[in-house]
Amino acid sequence: MSVRLLDSLVTTEALEEAFSNEALLSAMLRFEVALARAEARAGVMPSSVADAIAGVPLDAFDAASLARGARRSGTIATTFVETLIAKVQAAEPAAAPFVHWGTTSQDLADTSFVMCLARARAVLAPDHERLVTALRRLSDQHRDTVMLARTLLQPAAPTTFGLKAAGWFAATSRSFAAVAAAFDGACVVQFGGAAGTLAALGPHGVRVGEDLARDLGLAYPGAPWHSHRERLASLVAACGVYTGTLAKIARDVTLLMQFEVAEAAEPGGGSSAMPHKRNPGGCAVALAAASRVPGLVAALLGGMAQEHERGVGGWQGEAATIADTIRACGSALAAMATVVEGLTVHPDRMKRNLSETRGVVFAERAMAVLAPALGRERAQRAIAAAIDAAAAGRATFTEALRADADVAAALGAGASSLENPEQYLGSAEAFRRRLLGE
Repeated sequence: MSVRLLDSLVTTEALEEAFSNEALLSAMLRFEVALARAEARAGVMPSSVADAIAGVPLDAFDAASLARGARRSGTIATTFVETLIAKVQAAEPAAAPFVHWGTTSQDLADTSFVMCLARARAVLAPDHERLVTALRRLSDQHRDTVMLARTLLQPAAPTTFGLKAAGWFAATSRSFAAVAAAFDGACVVQFGGAAGTLAALGPHGVRVGEDLARDLGLAYPGAPWHSHRERLASLVAACGVYTGTLAKIARDVTLLMQFEVAEAAEPGGGSSAMPHKRNPGGCAVALAAASRVPGLVAALLGGMAQEHERGVGGWQGEAATIADTIRACGSALAAMATVVEGLTVHPDRMKRNLSETRGVVFAERAMAVLAPALGRERAQRAIAAAIDAAAAGRATFTEALRADADVAAALGAGASSLENPEQYLGSAEAFRRRLLGE
């Protein structure tokens, strides 16, 4: 399966396969075969009908013709069924009247698309496992690697890279759990017939629906959901949150990879014009895909107000929106799994960036020591003066503090370790372990 060049940053080949014409047509044909089998078991039609439908080859359906027909009827299902009936009529005339019996176009369209969703889920899950495995390993490897925390993009107090990676791990794990639950909710059969009552099947409707769901490997939702689209909306919203979580990791890595910071680097890619560059290529793919998703989520939510028992225009536009969302999500996921697996971390540069603050990031720690001894106002004045001295390059933060005899006395023997980041990590390791579920 080839990917259109315009889509190369917002999908993957595996997800293109999941939503391909072949995958969808195969699902549609499988629906009709499974329906005929279920109805035969219920005594609604002869068992030979399913065999006749199963004998129709996939290449009997021309995607271009179905697409043209969809623009007239509002769904690809109508032309598909017309073609299927014609093929069965030619091979087994007695079976033709029973094709698509008791069901409706939306049953076929929704259930077939849900089967494509199930295939897409199987694509996403391994990449998610790759990502969280790499994040856990990264966190464990760097549990003692001290670095600057950054708030509002400015140096804050010390933290550990292990804690940062654990935060990525936990957010990714939580948001994918919601995606998995949403897939569970969305991967259900649609089967309600013309008006959502299965009246054409008499008393056999529920039995046939349950049997159909089992045959297709889907859950049976208990009743049709033609104009109630919250399951699909929940899936799209969950994918939106998950993709945003992946984008957060990508943004962090790109910032850590800047030349001026240089604390971590993904495998990346080169520049067509500047041989010296190592660009954050994987992060760029993830961020490009993520930039599309909020609009797609909004479009899906905007179409939820569907009319009565079957809407017009709302559900007809959903499949493309949902597929685009999942493709973008999967593209970001595959990219970030590769980024994290190949991430290079530079602990020495992290220490250097800490030291280049000349100790001012320990002002909070100094306040905790000095305020009880000198009073808050006196401590604030001393710390402000020391920060100014450090910023001007006249001394380190601690040296400037110790120049004041009263402050030096208040600091006491602890002054020598005031700028030791390992002694100002608080609950970093406890939080890291909790985030990893330990």
